[in-house]
Amino acid sequence: MDYVPHTTQEREEMLREIGVPSVEALFEVIPERLRKATPRLPGALSEAELVDFFKGLGGKNKHLNQYNSFLGAGVYDHFIPSVVGSLASRGEFLTSYTPYQPEASQGTLQVLYEFQTLVCELTGLDVANASMYDGATALAEAALLAIRHTERNKVMVSRTVHPEYRAVLATYLKPLEAALVEVPACEGVTDVSALKDRIDEGVSAVILQQPNFFGCLEEAEAISAIAHEKGSLLIACVNPISLGLLSPPGDYGADIAVGDAQPLGNPPFYGGPHVGFFAVRKELMRKMPGRLAGATTDLEGRRAFVLTLQAREQHIRRQRATSNICTNQNLLALRATIYLSALGKEGLMELAELNLQKSHYAKDKICALKGFSTPFGKRPFFNEFVIRLPKGLTPDSLNNRLYKRGIIGGLPLGRFYPELKDSMLFCVTENKTRNQIDALVYSLKEISRGLPRASKVRGRGAQRARKS
Repeated sequence: MDYVPHTTQEREEMLREIGVPSVEALFEVIPERLRKATPRLPGALSEAELVDFFKGLGGKNKHLNQYNSFLGAGVYDHFIPSVVGSLASRGEFLTSYTPYQPEASQGTLQVLYEFQTLVCELTGLDVANASMYDGATALAEAALLAIRHTERNKVMVSRTVHPEYRAVLATYLKPLEAALVEVPACEGVTDVSALKDRIDEGVSAVILQQPNFFGCLEEAEAISAIAHEKGSLLIACVNPISLGLLSPPGDYGADIAVGDAQPLGNPPFYGGPHVGFFAVRKELMRKMPGRLAGATTDLEGRRAFVLTLQAREQHIRRQRATSNICTNQNLLALRATIYLSALGKEGLMELAELNLQKSHYAKDKICALKGFSTPFGKRPFFNEFVIRLPKGLTPDSLNNRLYKRGIIGGLPLGRFYPELKDSMLFCVTENKTRNQIDALVYSLKEISRGLPRASKVRGRGAQRARKS
């Protein structure tokens, strides 16, 4: 436990040491109104009254059982078999804290070992670690690994990578004074020609997302070839559900594969918590962040599980640590492990197929409506797609009207991509029924009917003018 000074003399010695005249001066950076604020707490409540209070408070929340949601963009609503919650709540996995004592943590360690194995099978790479915070930090850690390995100080990232992932990446690279170069997009995917023109021998890694933020499928093999020709690593950020159908990153030459395992048995919650995954080729294993769970035998020859290759600063000398990634999201990694084990290979393929078919059905139905279109033509996509709205209808106003009909619409893209301010990103997972998709299409049709018909008025006026 950290030392806390108790006596007045000890406090004074501490203040002198850090060069602060008083305890009050230590907290002057906090506004006075906050330092002197008193919490407005209600009077005492009985247990029954307290339960009623929180029921009323909780009733203000709106959840996905009440609303028909088509929002994705990194947080996805998938069906979760009841076995996931049932097994994840067992006593063997009661704590999600780091299993420092292997003799008391065999259940947790085995889960992490199996999680790593499943990630390797999904990504087609050699080694995976025992989970990361989320997909965004996993991507940033992958860039740091590439810089360490290549000893180059430039990273290229496609503009089609999730904008919030790119923001986290920029934050991680800023203290290193590493250059972050964005590769432009063309019709919803990475501009391969621009990448080829701009890459040089100073680039440590090229980062792509597959499927990308718009749901479109990238030309991964072409991007991989361009990166490796210059000696750069290829980092692929992938949706694990899509790997039931799409080629794994290892097949198209990715050196590092990362992503978010939230779709694997973890609810959307309120946008978190999440769990990331991180896999590499064997040559990069000793430069990975976090820790790895390994299998061994004990003194009696029985199979046992331990932590191994712990390259974090709490375990080794700080100057040799690869990362300060600490909490390893055990509980969410456990849910992902149970989920994948329950589905199996065939189940994951069927699940991915459902996502593909239902999203294409929805996109075709929406684009058949007057005024609705897609800015990316017939680009292949997985379970997310971009829709351009009719003139006179903004994404925010559309979402407000959909919400009143019990529907959560897509993500307005103007915040991240000004050129797409009239467009939205919709997501359709296996959880959406045909009736729910049709209800969205019907609502879009009804809402768009209420738009002003200025063009038709001008047309009738022009006809009258010609007759006169």
